[in-house]
Amino acid sequence: MTEVPAWTGAARALADRVTADAPAWHDAVSSTPRHRLVPRWWRRIPDSPTQEWELVSPPEGSAELLRAAYADETLVTRVGTAHADHAAPGAHGSGDPTSSSTLPGLIVSMAHRLDVKTGHRVLDVGTGSGYSAALFARRFGDENVTSVDVDPYLIEAAGTRLAEFGRTPRMQAIDATGELPDTEYDRIMATVSVRPVPASWLRALRPGGRLVTTIAHTALLITADMGSDGIARGAVQPDPATFMETRQEADYPGKLDDVFVSARTREGEDVRSPHGPIPDLWQEWPLRWLYELDTPGVETRAATFPDDGPRVVWLLAADGAWARAEDGPRPLIHQGGPRRLWDDLERVRRTWEEKNRFALHTLRAELSAEGSHLQAPDGTWRLSI
Repeated sequence: MTEVPAWTGAARALADRVTADAPAWHDAVSSTPRHRLVPRWWRRIPDSPTQEWELVSPPEGSAELLRAAYADETLVTRVGTAHADHAAPGAHGSGDPTSSSTLPGLIVSMAHRLDVKTGHRVLDVGTGSGYSAALFARRFGDENVTSVDVDPYLIEAAGTRLAEFGRTPRMQAIDATGELPDTEYDRIMATVSVRPVPASWLRALRPGGRLVTTIAHTALLITADMGSDGIARGAVQPDPATFMETRQEADYPGKLDDVFVSARTREGEDVRSPHGPIPDLWQEWPLRWLYELDTPGVETRAATFPDDGPRVVWLLAADGAWARAEDGPRPLIHQGGPRRLWDDLERVRRTWEEKNRFALHTLRAELSAEGSHLQAPDGTWRLSI
């Protein structure tokens, strides 16, 4: 009698949890050995003053490995330029995540929205560990799946591990914001965020094809269907999703620490009282994302000073513009540099309030190779993406 591997029960339990609303994906999830795709990963060190990580490298087949691999959680596999596969035992890493194996429930939810049919050609953007490529290949055949990533090592490692359990989708290391391996796909799903939506994706999507992606520096998940006129139309989805941004280099550009030095305590060139309350942009995330859409590329930081000190929010831009909002009994706004970033934030908030603070999933999307945008429900506010 053949012994059933220990991982199959864990994979089946994961499938039971994450495919309740997408039962057609149950077999793919329960049949995919995620532990073989993510044997090691980085775990964030709690309360570390900077982004510090410790290596997790459980023994092969151990309960710890199976418990982590079949939890509905993201496993970070690369921080900065350091992949967990290449780290020595006991190693520590630092920096922002640059690759991961996304939580399976989100992959299934996005794949369900993609609505792939038998015979469709699927482009999986952001190979990572290879898990999403494995699910697509299991359901729709290796020959119908292409998976791309900017990192050649990720393609090599994922391709080797997938082949070990019989999955052989096409794999290619490319910058997915440029030209694609082929020119015609029925479905494109990205587990990296983009802005703008690459023209190459829209040119390669067949009429009637569907695209599912997220907008960089927001958690806005967009589903859009390509029309015969070359414009993909759709909407922001109700459930948010956050992904790392596409990158062209080994790591992301550094934070704006030099601008922060000026913004931290310096007297502003423009100092005034705020027009309305100072928002908590980590709680008021719809405002934060609308501001990002309107005024892209602004880095946001916040702190609360001890001894009942004020809550402070900083806005920082690469061109040297900055703003500091000090909350408290007498709130105050300091602004400096070539632009007035807090003025922009208040303008966005005022516009949104004039439109009755509409839910962001009511934004409509129009995507084309010539330019893409989101549009407010009343049609009068267009935000370029």
